[in-house]
Amino acid sequence: MSQTNMFNLCNRYHGRNVRITCHDGKVYTGEITRVERDMVWIRPSSDLGGYGFGYWGYRRRRSFGIGIAIGTIVGIVLASAFLW
Repeated sequence: MSQTNMFNLCNRYHGRNVRITCHDGKVYTGEITRVERDMVWIRPSSDLGGYGFGYWGYRRRRSFGIGIAIGTIVGIVLASAFLW
């Protein structure tokens, strides 16, 4: 999938819980909080299998989360598909 198509897909899922798989095999699960032309920001969700980052604390609501380069993403699916 091209970087433009991945950018459009990230924008379509903005604000939703997703599961992102990268070329290096890493999987991130959480809410897409921001999308830029070359980066997508995801706030990890520990209840959906995401990584339990302990540094969120009181800043969680103001933070965009973890930045993932759009060029490294292999696929994005809605996380709700894994909860049925």
